[in-house]
Amino acid sequence: QVQLVESGGRLVQAGGSLRLSCAASARTFSNYFMGWFRQAPGKEREFVAAISRNGGSIQYTNPVKGRFTISRDNAKNTVYLQMNSLKPEDTAVYYCAAGSMWSARPNAYDYWGQGTQVTVFS
Repeated sequence: QVQLVESGGRLVQAGGSLRLSCAASARTFSNYFMGWFRQAPGKEREFVAAISRNGGSIQYTNPVKGRFTISRDNAKNTVYLQMNSLKPEDTAVYYCAAGSMWSARPNAYDYWGQGTQVTVFS
């Protein structure tokens, strides 16, 4: 069982930056692929970024490429999402997820955090 706790979401002006963190309870954190997803009101949960177990492989959805950076620190059992040049369309609840396979599909992940709200105003 893995418990995930996100933090770092808040209200921010367009063009600003935020860093989201996701702390995992598992001592085997390094065994998991990690992903960030987001869900805006009235929309389906969508893939944002994923990182492999050792951080060597990374994938982003096109709308965030060049603005967001996913990283992980296995010694701290934490995955991060650095978000720069934020836009109002980035407004959503952001979730981190842990899984045993590399995927951009939400149903491929086994464990989810409770989410953290990011609101970008213009």
